[in-house]
Formats: sequence, C-alpha cells, structure tokens
Amino acid sequence: MTTDPYDVHPPALGAIVEAERGSLPFALIHGEGLVACAAWALGDAGITPVDHGVSWADLVESGDTFVLHDALCPMTPASFLADCVRTSEERSAVVVAVRPVTDTVKQVEDGYVGATIDRDALVVVTSPIVLPAEVVASLDGLPTHDFAELAGLLAARFPVVTVEAPPEGRRVASLDDVRLLEALTLPR
Repeated sequence: MTTDPYDVHPPALGAIVEAERGSLPFALIHGEGLVACAAWALGDAGITPVDHGVSWADLVESGDTFVLHDALCPMTPASFLADCVRTSEERSAVVVAVRPVTDTVKQVEDGYVGATIDRDALVVVTSPIVLPAEVVASLDGLPTHDFAELAGLLAARFPVVTVEAPPEGRRVASLDDVRLLEALTLPR
C-alpha cells in the first residue's frame, strides 16, 4: 500500500476566499479562473471544500481544522497546503503563510518620504491561513476577509506560526501579476 503525500490528517475543511477582491479572482491563468485553480489545490491537498453557505456554527460542530485559501494565490501547491495543515496540528497553532518582501519600503513622516525600512524584517501574508479546531470554536466567525488584517487579529489572541510559501504561492494584485505568475508556473 502506498501512502498519499497529500493525505491530510486530521481532517480539514477549507474555503476559497474571494470576497472583497473585485473581479480579479475570475481572471484566467493557464486558461482557468484563479478561483478554480485555488479550489482544485484544496481538493488535491485532501482538504474538503465547504460552500459559502456553511455556517460558522457548522464549522465549529465539525471539530475540524479550517483552511482559508485566498483566490488571489491560485497557484499555491497542494503539497504546501497539506503541509500547513500538518504544521497547524503538530504545533496546535494558527499557521499563516508568508512571502518575503522584495520591494523597497520607505517611511513617511509628515508627508515626506524618509528612511528605507529593512525589508528583512518584513513579510507579506499570503495563503493559506489554517485555523485549528479550537481556534474555530473560540471565534464567532471571520472578523475580516483581509488576510493581513486577519493574521494580525489572530496573532493577538492565539499562537501563530508563520511558514514561507513557495514562489508560486505569491499573491496577485493585478492582471500584470497574473501574467507574471503564469510565466513562473509554466509546465516544464
């Protein structure tokens, strides 16, 4: 008997977050909608997708880990999603995927551009955010669909582990970003 490398234990439920993202989740990458690619990754990772009609009370009752996968991170590998679920279970913590900051970041003081901020100390929140069952049970629902804001709110209340997402797990913010991600993820 062979083992499935994406077999997720414990069971996990997952949702694709597309709210408050405009029409970009429906742009095409490799001929498919971003939201569809994100959904396929959840399924390929062994995470059971749930419909937006599922109530938070139903998620609590399931007793399962809950994975939030951003439609704007459509090429996040299934194996990475599964690893994040395992890490959440092993560490009994919220897992937040991040990418390094590559842009130059400047301070602004009194309307003037100031010093450059050391980007080695900065990260960009990406996808997924994995909530252990006990975290799901202690929330009344998602306070926001903004992943960066959600990560901050969760970190104020729960243990959080950040894990570096692979390059193909980057977030897109424009059609130009989609084209760049498409080039990065061309089959070899």
